[in-house]
Amino acid sequence: MSHSAETYSAFRRGSKPFHVLLERGRLRASLAMFGPAFVASVAYVDPGNFATNIQGGARFGYLLLWVVLAANLMAMLIQYLSAKLGIAADRNLPELCRDHYPRPVAWGLWLQAEAMAMATDIAEFLGAALGLNLLFHVPLLPAGFITGAIAFALLELQRHGFRRFELAITGLLGLILLGFLYETVKIGPSASGAAHGLIPHLSGSNSLYLAVGIIGATVMPHAIYLHSALTKGRTPVRNDEERTRVLRFERTDVIVALGLAGLVNMAMLAVAAKLFHGRPGWSHVDTIREAHTGFSHLVGGTAALAFAVALLSSGASSSSVGTYAGQVVMAGFVNLRISLFARRALTMIPALIVLAIGVSPTRALVLSQVVLSFGIPFALVPLVLLTRRKDVMGAHVNRRSTTFVAVAIAALIGALNVFLLAQTFGLA
Repeated sequence: MSHSAETYSAFRRGSKPFHVLLERGRLRASLAMFGPAFVASVAYVDPGNFATNIQGGARFGYLLLWVVLAANLMAMLIQYLSAKLGIAADRNLPELCRDHYPRPVAWGLWLQAEAMAMATDIAEFLGAALGLNLLFHVPLLPAGFITGAIAFALLELQRHGFRRFELAITGLLGLILLGFLYETVKIGPSASGAAHGLIPHLSGSNSLYLAVGIIGATVMPHAIYLHSALTKGRTPVRNDEERTRVLRFERTDVIVALGLAGLVNMAMLAVAAKLFHGRPGWSHVDTIREAHTGFSHLVGGTAALAFAVALLSSGASSSSVGTYAGQVVMAGFVNLRISLFARRALTMIPALIVLAIGVSPTRALVLSQVVLSFGIPFALVPLVLLTRRKDVMGAHVNRRSTTFVAVAIAALIGALNVFLLAQTFGLA
């Protein structure tokens, strides 16, 4: 058995049947089933979110707050559909694409998913390296190698079952949340400004570019693929009635985890709006390093420390989750497996090259998020098509209203991307 197959078997060995969990009581059962959405939600507070939210707040104030909220609400539905697919079909999304679509389609989906994974990994890896640099003044290239070692350590936890990995990732998510809770309380964003920012409106093509980047940073293609793999076989059931009850627990998992991720993203943008927008010399903060300096000069060293710790936690956790998602994508679409550690080593290379040649980490982060937004429909459309099929979902097939909303989300994201292309190349 390959190393990756052993890791997956260990992940499943930690699962307990649903009726056994219920014997412990509803509260303990709930806590035992919480986890998959928290792992997936890390993708929604990765370093790309830091870059786009801070730029959005510094340049446009509270203007794009509604985009963050809308993206997070869309993410809740999308991630629940992915989780439901894994529970109802006992197959993950890439596997079902391979089962139900022609081989050229499956391979094409795999190739674009790998391209999106590269963009994702660059963002996450650069963010963690930059966090180490800000905290300990480690040069970026050595910080990149240290980031790789941290990711290897987190991935090693998967060999001992899903629970340790989920708890480690949830702990890092907690550090991110605490960091921005502190920033919010310390800086005190404007309640009236935030309320106005929740009214949908934009201001020119530059705000549209960042809006699409925020959506790309929030609704992550690899998280859509991954969530179905995290719920597949995690809580074995004996019948459809138990499966329905598991889905209720998973819905709560998604709402809590994605709700917390959404609060973090909104806090990022609101804090940047309060601290930088309209302030002479700070309203055009373009880099995470400048933002860190701003926290230090305008608020104090503790605020700068909280920001850097949150960034490091974000990059380290999302990098390991992204690597695992890449393994799910490869194994599912084309039935190929390599060691998770070999994959981590390979995907480090582009990010290390970016660090070595001195490309601005923040600009690379924002560009990667815009690229990622173009991969969302390739994950979302198959997800919607499969979850509306009774032969795949059985009794848990989508309602027509659910399918309608999911199709509308996919169409909206596609339209935004087309308009962005037209703006970029001067066609609109």
